[in-house]
Amino acid sequence: MTRIISVASGKGGVGKTTFVANLSAALAHFGKSVIAVDANLTTSNLGLHLGVHLYPKTLHDVFEGKANIHEVVYDHKAGFKIIPADISFRKMKSVGVHSYVDVFYELLGDTDFIIIDTAAGLGKEAQTSIAAADEMITVTNPEMPAITDALKLGLLALRHETKNLGVVVNRVKGESQEIPIGHIENMLGVPVIGHIPEDKEVRRAIALKEPVVTYKPSSLAAQHIMAIAAKLIGEEYKPKIPIGLRLFGWLTK
Repeated sequence: MTRIISVASGKGGVGKTTFVANLSAALAHFGKSVIAVDANLTTSNLGLHLGVHLYPKTLHDVFEGKANIHEVVYDHKAGFKIIPADISFRKMKSVGVHSYVDVFYELLGDTDFIIIDTAAGLGKEAQTSIAAADEMITVTNPEMPAITDALKLGLLALRHETKNLGVVVNRVKGESQEIPIGHIENMLGVPVIGHIPEDKEVRRAIALKEPVVTYKPSSLAAQHIMAIAAKLIGEEYKPKIPIGLRLFGWLTK
């Protein structure tokens, strides 16, 4: 059975697209077949994150009737497939929920997961992706503006009858001004299914256009992303703390 999961964020800049790329790679590591879909038709950049942005045909071509969906599914070296959107500015008519549902229907049974990188924010483009999915994960940061927008996304999921799996708290630095995980769960009324520490290896991986889970699998961020992927498929995975951080923690006790 194919699970269709929309990954959403109430605001830009929280690391949603980076998470989609890495979650797809992590699920592939666990032996799952995955198709990552760039549903951000206006400002698409999933392909840019993965170093494969110049595709002959994209999701735009499907919606314009110039290609079928199987023509725009491409293999990525990290073990999953990607359906890219066009990075150039192409004016399109508004794409409705039924258009997305038709696309996903064609892919059902071909893959274990369809992971949708939605447009950031609360606009029509984001809502369409959420409504077309069966489940939703929200990516947020541990700060009040991002959490407030995450709350609104939860209400949208409820309106569209999309199952809200919970929240991933990204770029956690452990600073005193950050909203604690327990408080985030209480505010949003859904579980925090994982948190990802701030990690310089993520920025390095982005610069190299590679998921951090394949570029530096031992890094702290990669380990926590692997744990989130494991939770989605019902497997146990305890993040391994890099030896340098274990030593630092011992020295500071």
